[in-house]
Amino acid sequence: MRTTYDEADDILVLHLSEKPTVREVSQDWNTHISYAEDGTINEIVILEASKQGAWPLLKSQAA
Repeated sequence: MRTTYDEADDILVLHLSEKPTVREVSQDWNTHISYAEDGTINEIVILEASKQGAWPLLKSQAA
């Protein structure tokens, strides 16, 4: 798995595999999931990732 983040557009992409995408589904306006032919998820795209709390992936927790 690898992640890419476009700071200018606030888009987070989680790349789960290198399999070709055969189907894409929008879960809501800002979350899109891509599927491979065998039904596995190969990519998740989150729009406005920092506004939605998805970026950064690990937030430090102040005690």
